[in-house]
Amino acid sequence: MRDLKKIELHLHLEGAAPAAFIRGLASEQKVSLDGVFDEAGHYAYDDFPGFLRTYEAATSVLRSPEHYARLTREVLEQSAAHGVIYTEAFISPDFCGGGDVSAWRDYLAAMQETALEARTEFGIEMRGIVTCIRHFGPDRAKAVARCAAETAGSFITGFGMGGDESIGTARDYAWAFDCAREAQLELTSHAGEWSAPDTIRAAWQDLGLARIGHGVRAVEDPCLCEDLAEAGVVLEVCPGSNVALGIYRNVDAHPIEKLRERGVKVTVSTDDPPFFHTTMTAEYEALDRTFGWGVEGLMAQARVAAEAAFCDPETKARLLTALEDTP
Repeated sequence: MRDLKKIELHLHLEGAAPAAFIRGLASEQKVSLDGVFDEAGHYAYDDFPGFLRTYEAATSVLRSPEHYARLTREVLEQSAAHGVIYTEAFISPDFCGGGDVSAWRDYLAAMQETALEARTEFGIEMRGIVTCIRHFGPDRAKAVARCAAETAGSFITGFGMGGDESIGTARDYAWAFDCAREAQLELTSHAGEWSAPDTIRAAWQDLGLARIGHGVRAVEDPCLCEDLAEAGVVLEVCPGSNVALGIYRNVDAHPIEKLRERGVKVTVSTDDPPFFHTTMTAEYEALDRTFGWGVEGLMAQARVAAEAAFCDPETKARLLTALEDTP
């Protein structure tokens, strides 16, 4: 499964930082990250709020464009090692310059330059989805949307929202999404990872989304599944993440197969792989082992991902050709 060509649409750049990489940065800066790692050196958390706290603490040592250049290279190299030929990474100006457009441009330049180098060196392409953090509030989201709008182009191609779904409603963030839409960015948002199915419908309709991050609880509402299928809305599903965080007890209980059977378009991603002890290879192997997807089924969802990618038509065509060339 490692050698299969893969498309990943739901990857948080900071969340993909290996624990050893973050420990190394902390050591360079003589910063203590007490409580961030367990005795084995892995990221430590007990529940989803704890995960968010650990995530933000780890991110605190990413303090310069040079740090983000190093991070981008590390992440793209490890993704390419698992057959990923195209990835979309969630990047937040909240962590890259504090939402200031001028500072954000410096961070962005460092990441984009590294991504271009990685394309040549590792054979992987990257696009950035500027992401606001829901629990930071609507005002911060507006600043992030302005950063996205100011730098929309061939590398920054999307806008999204992550964070704690229990904070506010999707409509509270409509201004930010309208701003991004006016800049011709494509739109996605986390919804229905933890919250009820009606929040998926609200996010999809109130924010005008083409894709939904996670969205797995749609399975609880057959009418919603039917509507998502009819509209062609794509779910960025991360089975290993959902199991690691306790949303489902194991992959056998995960609804990705039921969603697919109901006609909902699903894709497979890792979310924050070092936090959840997963890789794209591990995700593929688990789906094949549990649901019998086989190479044909796995490549079918990869084609869905390529078609749903936030990139230009020429890149999509190139990705689809590359997938067709997979043995």
